[in-house]
Amino acid sequence: MTITPIEATGDAYCMGRMIGEAIADTVQRVSLHNEEFTAAEKIWSGSDYLRQMQETARRTFPKFVRELEGMADGMGLSYEKAFLWNCRGDLRWPDDISPTVAAGLSEGCTSVIIPTSTNKIGVIAHNEDGSEDFDGVCFWLSAKPDDGPAFESFLYPGMIPGHTMGANAAGIVQTINNIRVHDLKPGLPRHFICRAILDCHNMDEALALLNRDDRASGFHHNLGSAREGRFASVEAPASACAITDIVNTPSVHANHLITEELKNYKQEITRSSSVRQTRAETLLAEGVLSDHGPTGMLFDKKSGQEILRVPTDGGDDYGQTLATGVFEMTTSGTSISIYNPHKEQIEYSTHLSI
Repeated sequence: MTITPIEATGDAYCMGRMIGEAIADTVQRVSLHNEEFTAAEKIWSGSDYLRQMQETARRTFPKFVRELEGMADGMGLSYEKAFLWNCRGDLRWPDDISPTVAAGLSEGCTSVIIPTSTNKIGVIAHNEDGSEDFDGVCFWLSAKPDDGPAFESFLYPGMIPGHTMGANAAGIVQTINNIRVHDLKPGLPRHFICRAILDCHNMDEALALLNRDDRASGFHHNLGSAREGRFASVEAPASACAITDIVNTPSVHANHLITEELKNYKQEITRSSSVRQTRAETLLAEGVLSDHGPTGMLFDKKSGQEILRVPTDGGDDYGQTLATGVFEMTTSGTSISIYNPHKEQIEYSTHLSI
């Protein structure tokens, strides 16, 4: 793993343009050839479904649409292509897609929230699992928009910030786990909602976004507010939103719905997600967080049950762990450490003051 730090400032378009120019070479070398991205274009370009999503995004979040327009120009792509890449998980894919594309749509991630009763406030930590295509070619963005709080975010080449792991200078931390619930509809793309959360100043603003009834699909969100000392685990498919306040007991989550309210929703549960969820709960019960902290869980390599992803079976046990993020939250802000999890070494660190 190598993660490349980049910076961007300015209004929405200028900041997007700076991001796009910084990642353009990688987009041209890697993203343009990713099978999932190319299949999305072949199936969905010019569709009414996509048009409805574009209209909803532009009407609801014109600032973030403008940011993506800047990114597209900087990357040397059409806006339509960049938008499509950013909403491929919101689309109803046909049953006859290739195994590689199907695996991409089931991408992973594992997250943990550790609340405390001290001035530390707590920790949110996250394994970012994704296509091996993106191993060693992702970015860490430090952004200072003219309109909105400064933020830091893991960034895939070609994707708008927010749908992975990140934090802002208002004290908000967000990590994302993919879910595959069968309630998709043309609406507000989930990546734009994630980006909007990095623009929030408190937990209530973030939760309001996840309660919108016009969402096209959704994610599981781990959310924290350093300023308020609040944590929430939120399952937010298109048709529902289950908010669990995390107060005294740590919480772990992989890639399927597990709350009593939503666990019986029709959804795709991969073997990988089931194994990682069970393993994380076992480690939690065994006290690994007390003994070794969040990396003791996220670096776990127990054969056949590993949370740290190094796929070998070629089935739905998909996704390589591309990076591990640890967000330590205090009353003064958030300290961020980004690890190469396979070497268990920090590659990037910073502090966001409130």
